[in-house]
Amino acid sequence: MSPHLVDTSLRDGMSSVSHQFTTDQVSEIAGGLARAGVRTIEVAHGVGIGGSSLQYGRAAATDGEYVEAAVRSAPGASIAALYVPGISTFADLDEVRQAGATTLRVAVHCTEADCAEQPVRRARQDGLTVMCFLMMSHKIDPAELAQQASKLESYGAQVVYVVDSAGALVPSQAAARVAALRKAVDIPVGFHAHNNLGLAIGNSLAAAENGATYVDGSLRGLGASAGNAQTEVLAVALARAGFEVDVDAFALAELAEQVVASCMKAPQIIDEAALLIGYAGVYSTFFHPTKRAAAKFGVPVRDILLGLGRRNIIGGQEDMIIDVAAELAGHREVAP
Repeated sequence: MSPHLVDTSLRDGMSSVSHQFTTDQVSEIAGGLARAGVRTIEVAHGVGIGGSSLQYGRAAATDGEYVEAAVRSAPGASIAALYVPGISTFADLDEVRQAGATTLRVAVHCTEADCAEQPVRRARQDGLTVMCFLMMSHKIDPAELAQQASKLESYGAQVVYVVDSAGALVPSQAAARVAALRKAVDIPVGFHAHNNLGLAIGNSLAAAENGATYVDGSLRGLGASAGNAQTEVLAVALARAGFEVDVDAFALAELAEQVVASCMKAPQIIDEAALLIGYAGVYSTFFHPTKRAAAKFGVPVRDILLGLGRRNIIGGQEDMIIDVAAELAGHREVAP
């Protein structure tokens, strides 16, 4: 079965624009994606609904406003939102559901499937399609990951994803994890790549070849740190690999070129910090906070990221960026 492309430019891509997409931009991009045949479009704050804050970055609009803008401009597409336990609440879920979201993607750390039970059951009760993310999937072996996926299926998840949150996997590792999940669950398996090692497209192809039914991308690769698999490139690569792709790759390329490129602050590249996130296996959203901490404490980005990797720090532990930077600086007092 050929994989379905899910586009996350308007959610994961929010990290590339400091969560400042306007509702007009969301309307234009979502509409273009729908016309190109993309049937699931993820929108709202980059770290998940309810994420607009001083800690994670204030968004230009509310989650509900973003969803409404996408729903108006993308008839026929399912508008999805990301729910992260500990950040998102049922009130946030109600807001996006009432605004027209029909898919909820629930993201948990790869060893914490049990944290998804309540939002999964609530979303299913509300009639939403539920996809679940096993974040930082490089952290555990395929067999352990498959056990977590089985739990998510038991709660009511309708799709379960291998998520390479740090861009740390190589194709053989992506393939092994997708294959393990395919054997363990009776629901479709998805794959979400980050490009920190330059392998987002290769890993996504390996996932598709091993039975991933859903594969995520973002236009121009928009996303945290080095970004995601590039939707328009992924569509062409899948076609070249022999898959029947259910989107118009040329329309996606035109949308990326004519609309998304002008929204970007800078090209999505693999710089030193992004590469080290992949090497150290650190959560991609640590990209900007680590750079800020390095400048504040006068220590190398490299040393902070390697220190976070040695401590096995995961998403939700952003405070440890400052702790590691301060420790590296010898606890020197920082001038205001």
